[in-house]
Amino acid sequence: MNVVTPKRFTIDEYHQLIELGFLKEGDRIELIRGELMQMVAKGTPHTVCGSILCRQLDRLLGDKAVIRGQDPITLSNQSEPEPDVVIARGKYEDYLAHHPYPEDVLLVVEISDSTLTYDQTKKLELYAEAGISDYWIVNLNGDQLEHYCQPYQNVQGKFNYLSKQIYLPNQSVVIPRFEDTLLNLSRIFPGGG
Repeated sequence: MNVVTPKRFTIDEYHQLIELGFLKEGDRIELIRGELMQMVAKGTPHTVCGSILCRQLDRLLGDKAVIRGQDPITLSNQSEPEPDVVIARGKYEDYLAHHPYPEDVLLVVEISDSTLTYDQTKKLELYAEAGISDYWIVNLNGDQLEHYCQPYQNVQGKFNYLSKQIYLPNQSVVIPRFEDTLLNLSRIFPGGG
């Protein structure tokens, strides 16, 4: 009996598809667990929030870290997601040969409206499995920031985070690994919270 199964891609095969021109920058595709996933088009609140967040983080951290917006990170589970914002260690030049690996990533941020459930489940599990210590969801539907930390694997083999904290737009949040640096959330929520 023949069973139809989807073709799963390795990260190397995915890069070959890009190099050969099968996938183009405008295609808005990311590799998640070996599958090519179409990314949802971003609305204006999402786009504005991402731009402001990158700018604020760049202002606050300067040369202390690399701020990447909608650029890939390479994970071991045949995934190369493109989070909305990533704070990575080192200098920009460190990523000429490869995208940041989990050990390079200090914070992953997804900005969520239509993708909220996906970001709270599939993306959360993906980042926890990769051992990414801090994951933020800027929840535009609920006007709040969700901070997940302490990744773990439960007895059923599922990955999650032990801790979840909610921050409101009138609060400030400490940027992980930069304990002396506060981000004023009223700056990043469209409309000022």
